[in-house]
Amino acid sequence: MPANDLLYAEIDSPLGVLLLAGRPSPTAPGGTALVSLSVPGQKGGATVAPDGHRAPGAFTEAGRQLAAYFAGELREFDLEYAADGTEFRRRVWDALDSVPYGATTTYGELARRIGASRAAVRAVGGAVGANPLLVLRPCHRVIGADGSLTGYAGGLERKRYLLDLER
Repeated sequence: MPANDLLYAEIDSPLGVLLLAGRPSPTAPGGTALVSLSVPGQKGGATVAPDGHRAPGAFTEAGRQLAAYFAGELREFDLEYAADGTEFRRRVWDALDSVPYGATTTYGELARRIGASRAAVRAVGGAVGANPLLVLRPCHRVIGADGSLTGYAGGLERKRYLLDLER
């Protein structure tokens, strides 16, 4: 399905307006597989084509789960994702999905989890930074080896907010 045929909706959140984009899927809750969740000003964030298809009803379940997450009532999302990426990026994203709520990990630890060499840490960071599903796929849980908050496509203030929410 061409990008301009994506369904999209915007929902309010403590992070600002979230832009959800997806494709129809008969197996997904609500019938939509998410391709992207982005925030205003996000580096590499999704954009909607002028002839995109606004479909708030297609994201009812995603909106419900996000609201529960921001209320501190949900720790794990149960949504279908259809984000495109290279095999390497998908391996990194799968490793991200295994970082538990309230926990953090490092880029080096993610590299180790996927069986990549220590030299691949920079590539792991690139894959984390290219995550198209902010919040849902918890790239905010990745910190620097020294414990510092490092890059986050949605901005470090949002990363700090999400980590504080999960404490």
